[in-house]
Amino acid sequence: MTTPVRTRDDRTELTALITAGAAQLTTAWSILHTSQRTLLDRLTQIQGGRTAGATQQIRTALVTFNAAVAEFDRRTRAFVERWAAQDLPVAYRDGAVRALERAEASRDLFTWTANHQAAITGLTAPFWADLIRRVVEAVRRAQAFARAAQDAARSVLGVQTERLLEEHPLDTVIYANQARHPIHSWAGAALSWQGVVTANHGAINTARDELETQWMECIDGSECGFTSHPDTDHANGTLRSIDEASMYPLAHHGCIRQWVPRPDLNGRTDISDGDPA
Repeated sequence: MTTPVRTRDDRTELTALITAGAAQLTTAWSILHTSQRTLLDRLTQIQGGRTAGATQQIRTALVTFNAAVAEFDRRTRAFVERWAAQDLPVAYRDGAVRALERAEASRDLFTWTANHQAAITGLTAPFWADLIRRVVEAVRRAQAFARAAQDAARSVLGVQTERLLEEHPLDTVIYANQARHPIHSWAGAALSWQGVVTANHGAINTARDELETQWMECIDGSECGFTSHPDTDHANGTLRSIDEASMYPLAHHGCIRQWVPRPDLNGRTDISDGDPA
């Protein structure tokens, strides 16, 4: 068998899948921020007019906002379900097929065997849970904002729009360290991590099962370490055992790592993890 072709990045379909998913998730999330602005504008008008029936108008405005939150919850959950059930399996298969092509083997070797089905289930379950956790947290934050906005509308100080937006930024995801990330950047990073990890596992598992490969060639950024970006054990252009590749399909968020099967090296006893390809 000839040496596999080493391509820097031929994952056009995977990139398109991730980009489309991030755009859909961002669009669904915009429901929260748009409805937040609408509610604040409406409460400001009600409070400013000091009109009779203000209490009922506040209730009506909150009902409209809560309906928007429910729509956000429905749409984002539907996206997460489809992403886990349909899109990630596509990413897995894409990684598997590209691995076969790089090894100059027939792409028809890949089928959804019991091993591959178990692998994709093991990947999608925690990824689904991670995304759903963000959705649940966003709904909780939206409900907290609604309570704060209602209290402000009934207070002597009134609705202070900028303060409420600062304290309840529904257009962001807030991490455990309180760092705020705009939805579009979080969505792109989260789905890219999940999609590329899944595709790389597809490549590695197919190399092991269909090609009986012992060694994988790592393609990565020139400065990227193997276990993490600052790791001094640089990954690019090195050979790694199939087991080590499985342990570190990627090194970090934003990692561009790809894996090339090297079945032509099967049986070699003079190779160690980290040797140049």
